[in-house]
Amino acid sequence: MLLDDKFSVLASSERRQLLHALTEDSAPDTVAVSPTTVATNGGDREHAITLHHVHLPRLEDHGLITWDQKTDTVTKGPQFAEIEPLLTDLTEKYSTQFNTEPPD
Repeated sequence: MLLDDKFSVLASSERRQLLHALTEDSAPDTVAVSPTTVATNGGDREHAITLHHVHLPRLEDHGLITWDQKTDTVTKGPQFAEIEPLLTDLTEKYSTQFNTEPPD
């Protein structure tokens, strides 16, 4: 994945939140999260629609996640390790420098 593609994928706070949830307290390839609760502000319908029709397909197209639509779960995809260091660096830098999440 090119660096520009990585930045493009991480440009959305919804995608960053979902990917970050897969890095927390988990063994590789074993974490399953409900995308509806992770990145939709507690179930906001508009966010859920965007997540299911824009963000999840884009992450899956890049191989960063595997999305099981039947169970509404997301796990690490085959290319997840490729973006994890950049995601971790961005998250750590912003959380220590500004004590917040990276801006939208």
